[in-house]
Amino acid sequence: MSSDNRSGWSSFKTPFQGAPLGWRLRVAVTVLLLATVATIWVTNRLLIDRFTESTRNRAELRLALYSGNLLSELRRNAIVPQLLARDPSLISALQSSDYTLSSQRLISFVEEIGAASLMLLDGDGLTRAATDRNRLGEGHRNSPYFIDAVRSNATIFTVIQTESGGYSFVYSRRIEANAEVLGVIVVEVDLQKFERAWAGISDAVMVADSTGTVILSTEPKWRGLDENTAIQRQSPDSAIERAIRATADWTALPADAYVQGEAVMRMETRIPFRGWKMTSFTTYSSIREKVNSVIALEIMGFAILLALAFYALSRRATFRMTLFQRESAELRALNARLQREIAERERVEKTLEVAEQTLAQSSKLAALGEMSAAVSHELNQPLAAMKTYLAGARLLLRRNRPEEALASFGRIDGLIERMGAITRQLKSYARKGADAFSPVNLGEALASALSMMEPQLRQRHVKITQILPEEPVLAMGDRMRIEQVMVNLLRNALDATKSVSEPDVEIILAAGDMAVLTVRDNGHGIEDIENLFEPFYTTKQPGDGVGLGLAISSGIVNDHGGRLTARNSPNGGAVFEMQLPILGSDGLEAAE
Repeated sequence: MSSDNRSGWSSFKTPFQGAPLGWRLRVAVTVLLLATVATIWVTNRLLIDRFTESTRNRAELRLALYSGNLLSELRRNAIVPQLLARDPSLISALQSSDYTLSSQRLISFVEEIGAASLMLLDGDGLTRAATDRNRLGEGHRNSPYFIDAVRSNATIFTVIQTESGGYSFVYSRRIEANAEVLGVIVVEVDLQKFERAWAGISDAVMVADSTGTVILSTEPKWRGLDENTAIQRQSPDSAIERAIRATADWTALPADAYVQGEAVMRMETRIPFRGWKMTSFTTYSSIREKVNSVIALEIMGFAILLALAFYALSRRATFRMTLFQRESAELRALNARLQREIAERERVEKTLEVAEQTLAQSSKLAALGEMSAAVSHELNQPLAAMKTYLAGARLLLRRNRPEEALASFGRIDGLIERMGAITRQLKSYARKGADAFSPVNLGEALASALSMMEPQLRQRHVKITQILPEEPVLAMGDRMRIEQVMVNLLRNALDATKSVSEPDVEIILAAGDMAVLTVRDNGHGIEDIENLFEPFYTTKQPGDGVGLGLAISSGIVNDHGGRLTARNSPNGGAVFEMQLPILGSDGLEAAE
């Protein structure tokens, strides 16, 4: 036997030569069991506290959001009766008893307001106009919202329980002229939409008035009851029962409340409106699942360690007997494995070499395809402008106006020079820093870009609003490439307003820490902002674009040390911002 084999044999033999190994393994197993119990207990306590606090914070946040939305809806509708009570057409209809157009006018209002319904009552409480034409002719003379509105000079809010067990929320205000009460305008607030929205969550939510009566709830059977009665009457197949079905006994923390005998987390907040309050019930099921998943992983790890320890104890006696056979078998297996690995490595090296060659060829083809697509996209705008100028020049020549035609030809010559510049700068995409930067007046660059887009603007009748500073805004860069970005942003704004009846594009140039050009349109906004600047991503129809404009523009702005961002405006439409490092007077003198 060789010296290597003898040394290996001695290394295997030494741990089994003495008897102390048995009690050492037993001590190790005992320590491992104690460590397992301690770790699981500590982990359970820490994770319960952590996940419970996290769940409580999320429940508080949701409750604040729900109450804020509810209060906002109530306040938004509260001003509607006051405005409609002064509407001249409604006052005139009540005075002349001609309600031919009143219902249509209320219908036009309800879409903007977002109310459930609008009704116009005359002095006798009869419905003369309504967004729901089925209610025309109804009598409301004895309704509290009619009586209180006639008696008061303020807007009246009334909560009315319906026959189905729900509640209707109504604002009403009297309409008067020349100190004479003509009728009452009634606005029904759509608070049921919040119930429908809350029904999609696992929490149970209720809203109670100042008397403690539930008027809104995710559980229809809770309406009209107080909180204690409601949570005891709920049937087992309710949403809260389904939500806590996985929550068995959770005795680690004291429960805030119990629904059907199960512990839940109760959160309450006050709504600053007529003493209302909102309450939510959140189950502990998510906490239990998170804690159990972590503990299960820990138990699995310790179980593996225990299994290995017991396996070592069980194999101790047989291991010494099979040691020599295993050593020789392992050496033969190792030798065969090494031979297979050598052959596999040689095969992989050959495959890798072929793959590298294929990848290099694919990269060349991809670069060629991207360059050709970029050239097609960037030359499309000057070609379109040239076509328009040629048509205008042909018309001017027919009308014997050669001077104006020559001006069009001059613009065409400038566009041809611009196309040559575009092809030259597209060649520089593969190598950055080919052209030296110089001070650029962004106002003049914007004027040049608008001049290039003049035919499209004139054809589309787009309203262009410019807000420019009095002082010039300078930036260090390549004017041609900056104008290219501006043209792309303007063209995207024009394309976004194709389906708008009154297209409007707002351009703002501002100077601060950065030079910022903002282009805002009133289109339909951006659906996928994350992929907006990806190459070949486009929302246009086939043939209208290849999706490289914004990708190229973003690259140009990044090369200038700035950034190009996009977002949706809250008032509708999209907003693009180009930010470039501003060049002050000191920088301009240094550049000169």
